[in-house]
Amino acid sequence: MTDGQSVRTMRILSGLPRAARDLLLKTDWGSLGHAYGPAEDIPASLCSLLDEDPEVRAAAVGALDMAVLHQGSLYTVTAPAALFVAAILDHPMGLAEHEGYLPWDDGPARSLRIDLLAWLGQMAESAAYGENPVRDRTHWQWEPWHEETSLEHDPDELAALQACRDVRPAIADAVEPFLASPDPRVREAALGAAVPLLSAPGLSVRVPRAAAVLRDRLGAVGTLRERASVARALTLWGMDTSDLLVDPEPAVRVCAALGPAHVDRPRALAVLLEALRDPRTTDGWFPEPLPGLDGWFRFTVLRSALALAESFEEVAPVAIAVVTTGGTSMVDHECGPILYRAFFPGYDPTRPLTFAQRDLLQAFVDTDESTSGIAGNWLWFRAAGLPEDRVGITALL
Repeated sequence: MTDGQSVRTMRILSGLPRAARDLLLKTDWGSLGHAYGPAEDIPASLCSLLDEDPEVRAAAVGALDMAVLHQGSLYTVTAPAALFVAAILDHPMGLAEHEGYLPWDDGPARSLRIDLLAWLGQMAESAAYGENPVRDRTHWQWEPWHEETSLEHDPDELAALQACRDVRPAIADAVEPFLASPDPRVREAALGAAVPLLSAPGLSVRVPRAAAVLRDRLGAVGTLRERASVARALTLWGMDTSDLLVDPEPAVRVCAALGPAHVDRPRALAVLLEALRDPRTTDGWFPEPLPGLDGWFRFTVLRSALALAESFEEVAPVAIAVVTTGGTSMVDHECGPILYRAFFPGYDPTRPLTFAQRDLLQAFVDTDESTSGIAGNWLWFRAAGLPEDRVGITALL
């Protein structure tokens, strides 16, 4: 660190909120680790988040992404870093804007507060994974064979995971006030963090209060994006969204139907299936994915429909149409999950195929050469207890 950097760091340190300053000075950072080794460098990065130079701030945010939460992985330094970030959310420098630091982050300038809230949301998502298997299976990237290794962690990984779960109440305390921010971009980032935070065991008691704030926003906000985000949050928290299932906007109706549970299950499923009949329009609702939702929006809609259906027959016509028209690049996110749901909890050779199962397998055979429908999905066929090649599937028909 140069003399100039030391002066800036000391100036920032003196202006920190007490909780942030105490955390920075009392934590044994050298005993912690991040993606690239010991975490002695992290205090300087955390201080740099509040630097007056926008390029320095952007680089500090980049360090959070690349080292402290590398590709969603948790490290022993992640929890204390998250507490520091939470402690500076209301710092005046939070209003300052900067450009993206990472090469692929070429979007418009945004405030530090937005970036920090988004980062806390990503941390909370990572901490929540594996906590609720039912919820995890509606995630568009969930794959059944990963559950077999989900508990295989070394001691540092387990310690990091538990530490991140333990700090969620303090993180939620800092995030919740921004759900009512006058800045819609801040509200969106805060909601993206609050959804996984308040889904945690022990924090559900806070949901009614947060839901009331969001319901107030539904009446005051006219943007489709925010209303859809609120609908999704309410349903993920298990709130009754039956009234939103008849909203004039189809995107809001679909977000209100995403699950995991509904008072009006048949209507929710009908809303999801209708969206899947016109996937191009459904994908076009949110050119920029909603917080917590990557990938094409139809992937999330499909997973939710499959989870909500009480039998495969309820979704078979739409699901088979997806397999028939699907492309080779979508096998893991569409065709595979459909196959797994059709044969859940696994193919039983002692029982005859249902008409819906037979029609589905025939669709895979008919489109195999053009879409790699079987070859591209062999792991899903294995997970469903089925033959993993075209010849084997044809023999069942």
